[in-house]
Amino acid sequence: MPQENLDLRGLKCPLPVLKARNHLRKMSVGERVLVVTDDPMALIDIPHFCNEYDQKLIEQHPGDSGSHEFLMERSGKL
Repeated sequence: MPQENLDLRGLKCPLPVLKARNHLRKMSVGERVLVVTDDPMALIDIPHFCNEYDQKLIEQHPGDSGSHEFLMERSGKL
């Protein structure tokens, strides 16, 4: 399945979740994006966004140098 990468390191809350949402809006249902951020609030914000807007959070895990990675899938209307 195609996967895009979205590097949001250096951005602070609320920008990572807003940019991830805008990126998902441009994608087709079923497409995935790997979001990388170093904002500690993203650990709360991105899962909450996915739950609130019915988008799939496939997985999340620590990345390199204090970053976090979130694999998200466009599930429907945003």
